[in-house]
Amino acid sequence: MIIYSYASFGYEGELVTVEVDLRPALPGIEIVGLPDSAIREAKERIRVAIRNSGFEYPTKRILVNLYPAGVPKAGASFDLPIALGILAACGIPDKPPERILALGELQLSGRIRAVDGVIAALHESEALGDFPRLVPLENRAEAAAAGIGNLCPVGDLREAVELLRAPASWKPRGIEEEHTDRGVPDTEADYEDMAGCPELLRALQVAAVGGHHVMLFGPPGSGKSMAAVRFPSILPPLAHRESLEVTRIYSVAGKLPRRGGLIKNPPFRKPHHSASREGLIGGGPALQPGEVSLAHNGVLLLDEAAEFQSGVLQALREPVEQRRVDLVRAGRRAFFPARFQLLLTLNPCPCGNLGKEDAVCLCTEREISRYWKTLGGALLDRIDIRIPLHPAGPGALLGGERRGSRSIREDVLKARRFGRKLRGTQRMNADLEGRELAQAADLDDDSRRVLLEETHREGFSNRAVHGVLKVALSVADLEASERVMAPHIVEAVALRGVGENLFYSGVRIRSS
Repeated sequence: MIIYSYASFGYEGELVTVEVDLRPALPGIEIVGLPDSAIREAKERIRVAIRNSGFEYPTKRILVNLYPAGVPKAGASFDLPIALGILAACGIPDKPPERILALGELQLSGRIRAVDGVIAALHESEALGDFPRLVPLENRAEAAAAGIGNLCPVGDLREAVELLRAPASWKPRGIEEEHTDRGVPDTEADYEDMAGCPELLRALQVAAVGGHHVMLFGPPGSGKSMAAVRFPSILPPLAHRESLEVTRIYSVAGKLPRRGGLIKNPPFRKPHHSASREGLIGGGPALQPGEVSLAHNGVLLLDEAAEFQSGVLQALREPVEQRRVDLVRAGRRAFFPARFQLLLTLNPCPCGNLGKEDAVCLCTEREISRYWKTLGGALLDRIDIRIPLHPAGPGALLGGERRGSRSIREDVLKARRFGRKLRGTQRMNADLEGRELAQAADLDDDSRRVLLEETHREGFSNRAVHGVLKVALSVADLEASERVMAPHIVEAVALRGVGENLFYSGVRIRSS
């Protein structure tokens, strides 16, 4: 019997074959194949679990080889396949299947505990064909979400052996699909809480349609954070493929709740400004996903962005551009998807009073320039929507127009469906490039003239011009227009602020 397990490494990982050899010698067990301490410590745990499950532990020399030998293995998910390999070497069961996939941590009682990376292991094993795939009972919802056949959720070692004796007649325990709404903020925040800001809601709606990056800047009390944390409430649920990608990342990272299944809402991540580069981008000894990957197909909010370390912020440029993170560790390469919407909030100056009517800004021009240079021109150039905010007056707060997130989300979903049906693609507008973007915009002579005039006047870079066109495409989708017209371009330019420079209450703050 060939026993497969799984070694997690990045998004893909690798299947591992567990080989067991018994020979007459002084009793003992040795595990080779670059196991970590958790696997090496499994020796006594496996021995006791086998005995407590009613089986006889062999009084021979046991050699366990984890193949391929050059791939580091980590975690407790190898307990079950090693135990089954030892029993199979002893002839238990007498007629096992040709091959199986087994994942699970063993307790001393023989009970099988949940492990991380189940959905990734199932996807990697799919190409090998149809055979029994043993997963912990607590992981059954996650396993069902993978959509792979011949799943066998087992609760303990004895139950696993009984399954291998007659896999054809095995009746799996109830595998019901559960889901985890990791993307919904705990407070159930709604834009109906915000009054008197129709321009802000319009800008955020455009951003939600096309997946554009957004920057909100203004003095304290202008509603930056309040608007940002409510942004996930206007995003439509994830498509099935997107849900699988997000769930796989959370499973590998060990952040998927036990008994949790598909993540169906866009994830929302809000790291603290003390986050390290590794915590934001990913890495570490086991190459764990960072915040940019945990926000895949969702939102990454950097509140008070200027308080983050400059090097950490600059590391965002590649994930923002490439929609993935490539990591190298000990000569091995791995990647994680990182297609997210970046939301930045920050004050206009270090003291926060720049542009505030009832306060005085005490910051020098040099201090303000240094404050904005923390973000850097290269990162700012990749942000297509920049919204200056001012504190709303009492009249706006008490009597201003209100619009709920549900209504906005319905318009966003309608606009996305219109654009995708029109262009025959599931890609977000922010992901379109080159010829595909030009064909989607379908500019006429008048709109092309307006685009050139507006972007030339503002001194936009080539990337900024493409950014304007992408935002204009989202505006056109909201208006159900089959092509980008001049008014859509004018609105897109306005949503970008003023291109390479940011103006705030008459003060120019250069972004580079």
